[in-house]
Amino acid sequence: MSITILALVGLIPILVALVLMVGMRLGAMKAMPIAWFTCFVFAVLVWRLPIPYVFALSLQGVSSAASVLIIVFGALLILHTLQVSGGMETIQYGMQQISKDMRVQAIIIGYMFSAFIEGAAGFGTPAALAAPLLLSLGFPPMAAAVLCLAFNSFPVTFGAVGTPIISGFGTSLQAVIKAAVDAGTFQSPEQFLKLIGQTVTLMHTPMAIILPIFMLGFITRFFGPARSWKEGFAAWKFCLFAAISFIIPYLLVAWIVGPEVPSLVGGLVGLGIVMFGAKRGFCVPKDVWTFGEVAQWEASWTGAIAYNEKGELKPHMSQLKAWMPYILIGIILVITRIDILPLKAWMNKYMVLAFTDILGYQGVSDNSIKFLYLPGTVPFMLIAIVTIGMHKIPRAKVSTAWLDTLKKMKPATISLCASVALVKIFQGSGGFNAALAAQLAEAGVSGSLPSMPMAMATAMASLVGPIWPIFASYVGGLGAFITGSNTVSDMLFGLFQWNIAGQLSLSRVVIVAAQGAGGAMGNMICVHNIVAVCTVVGLLNREGDIIKKTFWPFLLYGVVVAMAAYILLGTGYSAF
Repeated sequence: MSITILALVGLIPILVALVLMVGMRLGAMKAMPIAWFTCFVFAVLVWRLPIPYVFALSLQGVSSAASVLIIVFGALLILHTLQVSGGMETIQYGMQQISKDMRVQAIIIGYMFSAFIEGAAGFGTPAALAAPLLLSLGFPPMAAAVLCLAFNSFPVTFGAVGTPIISGFGTSLQAVIKAAVDAGTFQSPEQFLKLIGQTVTLMHTPMAIILPIFMLGFITRFFGPARSWKEGFAAWKFCLFAAISFIIPYLLVAWIVGPEVPSLVGGLVGLGIVMFGAKRGFCVPKDVWTFGEVAQWEASWTGAIAYNEKGELKPHMSQLKAWMPYILIGIILVITRIDILPLKAWMNKYMVLAFTDILGYQGVSDNSIKFLYLPGTVPFMLIAIVTIGMHKIPRAKVSTAWLDTLKKMKPATISLCASVALVKIFQGSGGFNAALAAQLAEAGVSGSLPSMPMAMATAMASLVGPIWPIFASYVGGLGAFITGSNTVSDMLFGLFQWNIAGQLSLSRVVIVAAQGAGGAMGNMICVHNIVAVCTVVGLLNREGDIIKKTFWPFLLYGVVVAMAAYILLGTGYSAF
């Protein structure tokens, strides 16, 4: 069978997911299991893999998904705990007092606050949290949704304490990383992943500066009373001030500490600086810009929820007390991720659950679930429990927070397990190690066929050749669009990007970094995120209208990432 046909067959499960989720508007909870089953069937019929072996790969995927799900649960639990305690409304109230200029509010909440929430929680939480906040401040629902989706991009690579890099690339490139460490190229897997994270920052940084200016112009052009790009661009000084406030700690943490907390620290430090400056009018435009009278808004801007349905926000505690859970999360994450401190080694040693040789197949193993080191348990669940006493939350409200979190985990659990199981079948469909090859040979599988990602990489390399850097980030964006996750996009396409870079003699680090940046920018058009935002701002069944608008910043982002990739390749950055 030709490599082109194999590539097309390997692409079918992805196309199935795309058609079901976009064309037929089927939720990921239903679409991804169907895509997984399609992949399962082709793995058996075309790659001639034994059914038990494919089941073993699927179970391997479920075990990988478990770590991510623990993080998701902890992140949602913190959010719901703050909602029932009144801490979240207090935070909203404080932000409302800073400035009446809606361009300034868009940057503080949509850019800075979202970046911090992405760093701490990830998984679509920032847009779903920031959009209602903008709504409560008087933004049209459609404008709030578009802004928050577009800004939920450059922080995403390091979202949920680095999960897209640590779990995404750590899973997809597991064999590659092990070989590099064994060969002495890197001292540890962490060093390899840190290099990827450092490289991604070089691709995100230009857009962290360009995007706020572009989006303010975009919003004033399509939602402002005067329909003018100029009104948004007039706030460029404040945008630049915010970008620098975020980028400096963002880069320092990524290059010195690692990929876990650049967005969290950048967002938190930047948010404090920008709020301090905005209160004192630093770089704030002299004129106050708003969306104008509600009566003059177009009907397409609004939905089922009134723009300020809750009325005036009220503080339920001091701002310090409301922010304290997030401050503690940031402190704990930092001190438990620094190598020279003993906590990191201790938390990686105890309460570890490992899965090896699943169903008896050698090499079908997974990274251990490190319960103490996973941020979903420490600090997220820990701080959620501490917050009960800190905010004096009644028992009934505590139960509400936990039950709401558990209810929301069902769709995430099903879709993520199916997605990662599909990824594992992709990876395990070829390229067997010696011990596994001997086992599979007994079942009549020679391992002569390339894996599904390798087949696609080979076919694509022959098609586009050296101009692949133009497409690399868009492939990552496609992965996030389909799966709803930068992490799963990196799991799905990490090895694909690595292989295609090797075949084209390009720096594999640069191309994999472009994949990571692409998976982040894909959050702008990610079906999961758009559905979540539409739900919280009352724009159900308006997903298509939003994609039409977020497509343009997505397209711009990919162009800038491609330019950054070519510059890095031209300078000989990381030949590895």
